[in-house]
Amino acid sequence: MRTGKRSRAGALGVAALALTASAFTAPAQAARDTTPAAAAHQATQRALDAAVAAGVPGVSAQARDAGGVWKAAAGVGDRTTGAARGTDDRFRVGNITDTFVATVLLQMEAEKKLSLDDSVDRYLPGLVSGNGNDGRAITVRQLLNHTSGLFDYVSDPTYGQRYLAGEGYLRHRYNTLTPLTRVKVALAHPPAFQPGVRHWFSNTNDVLAALVVEKAGGRSYEDEVRRRIIEPLGLTAMSHPGERTGLPRPSSRGYSRLFAAQPERIDDVTAVNGSQSWGNGDIISSAGDLNRFFGALLRGKLLPAQQVKELKTTVDNPDFPGSSYGLGIERLTLGCGITLWYHDGGAVGWLSLSALTEDGSHQLTFNYNSNWGAETVLPVLDAEFCPAPSAAH
Repeated sequence: MRTGKRSRAGALGVAALALTASAFTAPAQAARDTTPAAAAHQATQRALDAAVAAGVPGVSAQARDAGGVWKAAAGVGDRTTGAARGTDDRFRVGNITDTFVATVLLQMEAEKKLSLDDSVDRYLPGLVSGNGNDGRAITVRQLLNHTSGLFDYVSDPTYGQRYLAGEGYLRHRYNTLTPLTRVKVALAHPPAFQPGVRHWFSNTNDVLAALVVEKAGGRSYEDEVRRRIIEPLGLTAMSHPGERTGLPRPSSRGYSRLFAAQPERIDDVTAVNGSQSWGNGDIISSAGDLNRFFGALLRGKLLPAQQVKELKTTVDNPDFPGSSYGLGIERLTLGCGITLWYHDGGAVGWLSLSALTEDGSHQLTFNYNSNWGAETVLPVLDAEFCPAPSAAH
C-alpha cells in the first residue's frame, strides 16, 4: 500500500505488512492449468504461490501473450470455508478505475467536447475553492497526471478513522457517500503545492475528473464508461456497483487488517457501499476483462493516435523511482530493462495490478483478496516479464 504522502492504496511503492494469515480451515487447492501454455508461466505461478506463502489469502491472475491466454489462481477465496480462489473471480479494481475515467476524457477531447487544458473551474464552477485551492488555476490534464497539488481526501484523519480503518469502517461501510462529500473533505485542507509543481497522487483528482466527465458529457460517469468502453469491448465481467454492497459471482471474499493495534486480526470486508469509491475506485472486474481493456487501450482501439500520445506523456514520480505517470496510466522499467505500462489499484480488502508491454502483446493482471502483500508484487512482475535465460517467461 502507498501510505504517507502518497496515500493511494496501490500495490507498488511501499512494502505493506507481511504477517502470515492462515485460513480457519484447511484451504482447498486452486485448480492448476496443465496445458502447454502453463509451462511457459511456471515462474509466475511460483511467484503467486510465494505471495500466498507470505500471507496473502489468495490470488487470481491472467496473462496474455503470443502463446495464448493463461489463467492462474493460488490460495483461498474464503478463509472460513477454505474454498479456493477462482481464476475468473470478480473483484474491486480500486484505483485502476482512474484509467477508465482518463480514457473517457481523452475520447471527449478527440470529439472536441473539451480540452484537457481547460480549467477545472470551467466545468465545475466555484467548486474547487477556499483554503488556497483554486479550480481556475488547475487544468483537467493536471487532475489526470496528478500534478494539481490538491489534498488527498483519504489522508484526512477524521475521514480515515470513519471510513477506512477500525470500528469506523465496520460501522460506516454501508453508508452512501456523494462525490461532493469527499471533495469537500479535501478542500478543507490547503493544497500540498501549487498546480504543476510535481506529481503527487491524490484520490481527490480522480473524483473531480469523474465529475468533469458528467458535466462535459451530460450523462453519468457510469453511463459514459459503459457505452464507450465496456459495451464496445464486450467486457461482460465488468460493472459499476452504484450503491450496492456485494460482488457479482463468481467472486471471493476480501480481507483487511483494520486495526493497527491488533495486527493479527483479519476482517472480512467484502461488503461495502460502492458509492464510497465512486469515480476513483468503484469498478468491479475480472483479470480477463482488465487485460482486454488495457490491450485495446495501448493498441489504439479506444483512442486516436494523438490521444494515445497524450495518454503516454509522463511526469516523473518522485515517490517511486523508476516510474513515471501519464494520464491514468504509469510507466515502469524493470531491472531486466523491460518497460511496462501499468496501473495498480487498492481498496480496503483488495490489491490489483494490470501491466503490459509497449505494444500490448504481453499482459498480466492479478488481484490479491487482501490489501496487504505489496512487497510481493514486483517479484510477480519480474517472474512474468523478466524470465531466466532458460525459461520462456
